[in-house]
Amino acid sequence: MTLDDLTKTSGEWLRGTGPESDIVMCSRIRLARNLADFPFTNRASRNEKADIEAQVRAAVDASKLDSAFFDINGLSNLDRQFLVERQMISSEMANGEGPRGVVVTPEENISIMVNEEDHLRIQYMLSGFRLPEVWEKINALDDQLEDDIAYAYSPSLGYLTACPTNVGTGIRVGVMLHLPGLVANKQIDKVFRALQKINLAVRGLYGEGSQAFGDFYQVSNQQTLGKSEEEIIKILTDVVPQVLQYERTARQELLTGRRQHLHDQVSRAYGVLKTAQTISSEETMLLLSSVRMGINLGLIDDLSIATVNELFIQTQPAFLQKLRGSELGVEERNVARASYLRSRLTNGQPEEQN
Repeated sequence: MTLDDLTKTSGEWLRGTGPESDIVMCSRIRLARNLADFPFTNRASRNEKADIEAQVRAAVDASKLDSAFFDINGLSNLDRQFLVERQMISSEMANGEGPRGVVVTPEENISIMVNEEDHLRIQYMLSGFRLPEVWEKINALDDQLEDDIAYAYSPSLGYLTACPTNVGTGIRVGVMLHLPGLVANKQIDKVFRALQKINLAVRGLYGEGSQAFGDFYQVSNQQTLGKSEEEIIKILTDVVPQVLQYERTARQELLTGRRQHLHDQVSRAYGVLKTAQTISSEETMLLLSSVRMGINLGLIDDLSIATVNELFIQTQPAFLQKLRGSELGVEERNVARASYLRSRLTNGQPEEQN
């Protein structure tokens, strides 16, 4: 598997399947782990980072995980950004220094970042609201790796991590939610304040510090110390359905009270996406958000949620440039994006690229 191979496929987490997938794009769990015999990444030398990378790769090989390893230090800036867009690495890893890499499975449901903030960031994602299933799978993978790696662990504190907020379980449990209804009725801030009061963090599509493009928000735990993994998962499992109900109520109010306006908004968005000759990433995300909601409300019947989910990722700058095989300026990307959208939304397949 190569990075070019990933331009021809899409991750399992984009398929629009699983419980509550009309609103929940995916469920994700990330584990922060460090090797016992090495300093944290920010204090480790290049040689130590190289040794960490070698040990992790050996453990992955021993686990028989069907995957590929990408050496981030050896990738171009474009390829690094491509992996960020695919949710396989963080911006921090893309912009880091020294030996570091990522393990990726063909379905893109697993990524293991090596030498990011911690020695390992193990991530598992599945489409829809499936946190218990994700936990079962990532816990099994973590156990497999621990057979060959001695983790930094304290009997009193739990797993030791570079950032104190991750000490304990080292777990980050999250769901990616599409909330255009709450945005439209201006209730989104109220919901977020309520989530923050119970120590849940709300971030944009690409994690901490990112904007909520396309009305997508990641909701995750902030506390990792003092609670078990199961307790943290239960908090999200109990709270997220309430957010889903608020969103469904907001959508229904829009459909009932402003049906003509909503139908017009969705139809215009769909029409622009199918006919535009040039379009920015920001406008694309906004219009795709309206179309995605329109599909779920029965206002569009000739387009699948899976296609729209894919387009949120496949219209990002790095993907378009990988597809074209060259770096493109902003205006060139806007033209390429419009061309790609027209092809996917009218023919179901992208145009042949010159």
